[in-house]
Amino acid sequence: MKYLVILFFLTLSVVAGAQTITTVILVRHAEKGTDDPKDPDLSEAGKQRAQHLAQVLKETKVDAIYSTPYKRTRNTVTPLAEAKGISVLSYDPSKKLEIDEMLQKFAGGTIVIAGHSNTVPGLANYLTGKTEFQNFDDSDYDNLLVVTVVEKGKNTKVVWLTY
Repeated sequence: MKYLVILFFLTLSVVAGAQTITTVILVRHAEKGTDDPKDPDLSEAGKQRAQHLAQVLKETKVDAIYSTPYKRTRNTVTPLAEAKGISVLSYDPSKKLEIDEMLQKFAGGTIVIAGHSNTVPGLANYLTGKTEFQNFDDSDYDNLLVVTVVEKGKNTKVVWLTY
């Protein structure tokens, strides 16, 4: 059922008429390992979740995939990028201008952005112009927020799923 919801919102961009709808899929990185306290890779469970994310979004047209420069975020979206035949691009979640540039560059498309427990909610708040999203619990790795943006901060919808 939740996959039907994703497809519904992605289909909105096709049937919206004159309005340009951009879909932003926000995910927190998958489970991290304990190999490096500063920049850990994914644990085995995290690697499985990364593969599952690629499977969940298999039928979704994805125009761009962004990740913070850390191994755990990049490796969360690498299976998806490989399946789609596109590169993972880096971004800095503290630079809102980068987010605005993504929205302009891929207007009308679908962007997947991988972040962290303390950045994904902030990005959702930035896109919606609200403050309803709080940091995720440190042990919570399965959130997937589908944000449909017509006009940043004004006309957005969010569907909060788990995968």
